[in-house]
Amino acid sequence: MATINEIASKAGVSRTTVSRVLNDSGYVSEAARLRVLKVIEETGYVPSESAKSLRTKKSKVVGVVLPKISTETSSRLVKGIDDVLAAKGYQILLVNTNLSIEKETESLRLLKSRNVDGIILSATHVSNELQNVLKETNVPNVVVGQPYPEMYNVVFDDFSAAKELTNKLIENGHKKIAYLGVADTDYSVGVMRRGGVRSALEDANIQLPLEWDWSGTFDIKSGQDGMKVIIEAGLGHPDVVIAATDRLAVGAFEYLKHKQIEVPKEVLLAGMGTSELSRYVIPSLLTIDFPIEEAGKSAAELLLTQIEGKKTISTKVISHRLLE
Repeated sequence: MATINEIASKAGVSRTTVSRVLNDSGYVSEAARLRVLKVIEETGYVPSESAKSLRTKKSKVVGVVLPKISTETSSRLVKGIDDVLAAKGYQILLVNTNLSIEKETESLRLLKSRNVDGIILSATHVSNELQNVLKETNVPNVVVGQPYPEMYNVVFDDFSAAKELTNKLIENGHKKIAYLGVADTDYSVGVMRRGGVRSALEDANIQLPLEWDWSGTFDIKSGQDGMKVIIEAGLGHPDVVIAATDRLAVGAFEYLKHKQIEVPKEVLLAGMGTSELSRYVIPSLLTIDFPIEEAGKSAAELLLTQIEGKKTISTKVISHRLLE
């Protein structure tokens, strides 16, 4: 295997010139660059990543912290991130917190100790502690999914999305509307989506009974449990059930099917997220499409801009679509 000195000698240039070509940094004439690339191709030279890391003080590794690695949302997010980072020669180090708030902060410190060049956090909540830990890492970072003040964010307009979905249902003549949500510890999905639904109902002077405003977790069983509570509340069954996520909608569908309540003939289900699961399980699901891969790409681009020391926007809001 050729060395960098041998490459320089055969190309008739200095070692510094070869280094500039390899690292794509500094001025090199086009003629010299082509000679270096030709010799590299002929010799099959592969630069040592560890040596390169020592020279550039960059590991070419980005840490990605996920709340649950097995979900479709996480896989789509990582795909978007990887599409951008891989093209720039970066590798991804995945960390799964399994929805543990404590593990989120531990993961950030772990990634700092691994000398990653940047961190992308798919956050489940907003807290001062987490924000302080992010700042303490002193590593370029982007938070996806939750709005963090004074940080770099990629977010969806959850309030407007939920309100738009609810308004569409009201326009279609539905007034007996129930809601399956998640706990308010999740600001974007828990607080803002519920807020959008309530705002639309209030504007239309439609009451959301307390018995039909339910909070659970993100899994399918939680959707089943919530639907059971709503049906057994003694208020009859609603015309429409809006679910904060498509997984909750799938759970609701399973319970309604068990009770032989027809969907969508008797109860229409509406969700948010357009997961693959919902497309196959639920007929006629009205849903909000959040382009998760686009969010991943935007997060990666925002992170690279920071790593390269360029000025960039602090928050990117990703548009959504209403799908019928």
